[in-house]
Amino acid sequence: MSRVLLGDNYWVNRTLCEVLDEMRKCHETRNYAGLMALVEEAQSKANRMEAGLGDKKDLVKMEEEWHQLKKEIKKLRKKRDKLREKK
Repeated sequence: MSRVLLGDNYWVNRTLCEVLDEMRKCHETRNYAGLMALVEEAQSKANRMEAGLGDKKDLVKMEEEWHQLKKEIKKLRKKRDKLREKK
């Protein structure tokens, strides 16, 4: 289990796999009292993972677009300079 230090206190930073393991323990012991909370925690972690993947995909797409726009600006500047020379 990984931990994050916040000030003088340690806060548990659980992974989705750890939550799923705890869900399995609930089933093994047939103690389902905390199962719904674990389902909610798993859903929350999965949503954050999906959002992170989407953000990464957007960043990659933005970087590709940025490079394309830089090339386009370079071409337009060359075209502008040629037009200025003709005058």
